[in-house]
Amino acid sequence: MDRDYKLLSYHPLARGARFELPVSSSERVRLDSPALTAMTDLRQVPAATIDGDAPADVANRFMIRRGVRLLLVTDEHRHVLGLITATDILGERPVQFAVHRGVRREDILVRDVMTPRERLEVLLYDEVATAEVGHVVATLKAAGRQHALVADSHPEGAGQLVRGIFSLSQIARQLGVAISSSEVAHTFAEIEAAIAR
Repeated sequence: MDRDYKLLSYHPLARGARFELPVSSSERVRLDSPALTAMTDLRQVPAATIDGDAPADVANRFMIRRGVRLLLVTDEHRHVLGLITATDILGERPVQFAVHRGVRREDILVRDVMTPRERLEVLLYDEVATAEVGHVVATLKAAGRQHALVADSHPEGAGQLVRGIFSLSQIARQLGVAISSSEVAHTFAEIEAAIAR
């Protein structure tokens, strides 16, 4: 280091200091906006992940802290083993598992109630890249889903990479409307009519 650099000053951290959250991707979108404007791109936002051996209650607290409702369940090599949602943890699945296995609810692990990789379906990035937000909304509503994973080809040809996540609640915030995945709408006219309500 040839140049002299001025030292920066340390200061005490103030009581009640909080930490900064990433800027939300809740920019206003329209149904005809590019679909990628509504996707959480995992190249820009770190994926929220958890180990399958973690207690389900820990996963729920982690979701609350991260402000997400879906976690990718991964191993130490970043392989996706499945996913778990807030509904998986707070719905009937843990109760059924506890009764069936004769365990206490607090003993339920993520792997016990997650959706395993074998049962996951993904949207392909190449198709999403040419789609509009309306296509994503219609797809999620038709399937009755709150989330969709987006997979891209691995750059070295070694399978797939989960590249992004669509969240119906995030899209609703970006559109400035309420969207229910229980109502099925297939056409843009039906979606626009639902938004107009």
